[in-house]
Formats: sequence, structure tokens, C-alpha cells
Amino acid sequence: MSGAEDQAAPRFITDFEPQHGVAVPVAEDVLRLTAPNPSPFTFHGTNTYIVGQKSVCVIDPGPDNDAHFEALMAAIEGREVTHIAVSHTHRDHSPLARRLKDKTGAVIVAEGPHRPARPLFEGEVNPFAESSDTEFVPDRTLAAGEIVEGDGWRLTAVHTPGHTANHAAFALEDTGILFSADHVMAWATSIVAPPDGAMSDYMTSLDRLLERQDTLYLPGHGGPVSDPQTFVRALRTHRRQREQAVLERIRKGDRLIPEMVKVIYAATDPRLHGAAALSVLAHIEDLVEKGMIATDGPPRLSGEYWPG
Repeated sequence: MSGAEDQAAPRFITDFEPQHGVAVPVAEDVLRLTAPNPSPFTFHGTNTYIVGQKSVCVIDPGPDNDAHFEALMAAIEGREVTHIAVSHTHRDHSPLARRLKDKTGAVIVAEGPHRPARPLFEGEVNPFAESSDTEFVPDRTLAAGEIVEGDGWRLTAVHTPGHTANHAAFALEDTGILFSADHVMAWATSIVAPPDGAMSDYMTSLDRLLERQDTLYLPGHGGPVSDPQTFVRALRTHRRQREQAVLERIRKGDRLIPEMVKVIYAATDPRLHGAAALSVLAHIEDLVEKGMIATDGPPRLSGEYWPG
């Protein structure tokens, strides 16, 4: 790793106008429609994308929200929907796929149904279990590099596990556009929360994106990433710095994750400290896997943020 840009923190961009209920052109033959589900985890809401002209693919239909569904059907404007592509199975991205399929007859494509990155340990509680769309089953599963195409558009599945085990991005061929979903976003780093996600997978997926030549990311929340190579390198550096911060807290005697979070994430919104604790757990699991630290039994999250 070298170069000044690798030493810089990601330049997060929080200046974003969601325009709920209105489809906004973001590239040639690409519309963005932001669902009205803002939260500390979803920013201003989940971005749904409509790709194509006469017939279209809808990427990440979003939550099962009546207003968003009506706005989506209005934006489609009577065109044929041939495919519904789902990046991953969190309830802010996938549930509306079933309703849209019933309405349009489109084929749902995704990497696969929801699954954890690892099994639950005995007595462990998954704090994000209710956020997972375990009922989701695609009509067609997509292998890495597999192509879905329609009238004037071709999407290639790019597997990017980490945020979830089944996370996939979609590359719009011949445009340089990657629909990066929750793997890379301009407004904040992605949550990597065991057991659904894994830090080792996330870092490998960042490396996989750096091997590509995409020129624009359209993420699942917030605005576009216009210089993705620089941004992804900065994200990778940021995560490595977090890893070093966790190691430093362990060297200083911290043994509980809440102790580490209070120091490492002192400047972070306290409402996000639970998610930060899961990120620390993900780093610890990765450090154990790499043989850099050892634990007495599997590392686990307990204390003031999550039970277990």
C-alpha cells in the first residue's frame, strides 16, 4: 500500500437531497428513487434504481412501504419490468421485491437467500435478526460474473460479501457504473456485524473492487461515489486503522468490547455505538482468524449494547 491517497481517511459526503417520491436521473437510462425510511442506519432512505428504457430492471426495490411502491410504479411508467435485482437481504432492501414481482411478473435475481457468515455460538443472540429478510428466495441465483440482460442493458453480478454473507453489487456493462449497494457508500462506512457479516470477507471484497475499473458507484444509501478507486483505498486504510485501534486497546488491557467502543468511537453518535460494538467484534474475530490475538473461547459481545 502506497501513495498519499492511501494515507487519507475517506472523504464522506453527507450532502444529499433524497427527493422522496420523485425519480431522479443519475446516469443515462438510470433513475434513482429513495424510499422514505430514514434512520441512523439508512441515512435518508434506501435507494432503488430503475435501469433501462423500454423494458427495465429494478435494483433493490426497498422496504415494503406503500408510498414507495406507488412512487416506484409511477416511475416505471407502464414499462415492462423484466428483472428485479436484489443486492442483499436486509429489510430495507429486499421485501418489496415480492410485491413488485406479483404486480409485474418480473424475475427476481440475487446471490441467494439470507444466511449468516457463521453459525451462532451457543447462547449467542443475533442483534440484527429482525433486520434480516429470511423469507426472501430469488427466482434465479447469480454466480459471480453471471450476467442478467434486457433491452439495451447488461448487469454483471459482483459478489461482495462482508456486510452480509449474500451481498452482491451489480455492474452495468459498458458504462463504468457499479451499483455498490451497502458495501461502499459515500456517506459512511458499511456496518459489518457478526454473525451475518464478516470483516475478513469485507476486506477481501474491497480488494476485489480495486481489481476492477469502475468509474462511478451508485450506492444503496446516499449519493454517488465519483472517484471509487481512491475512495475504496481510503476505506481499506480506515478499516486497517480501526484494526490497529482495537489491538491498541487490547494491549492497554481492555477486555470488554464496550470499553473499546467508548474510546475508539468517542466521536460517534451514541445511537450507533451498538453497531460500532459489532464492528469491533468483527475485527476481533478477524484478528483471531489471522492468529494475531487469542481468546478463551469464541469472542462474544455482551454488556450494555446487546445481551448474550
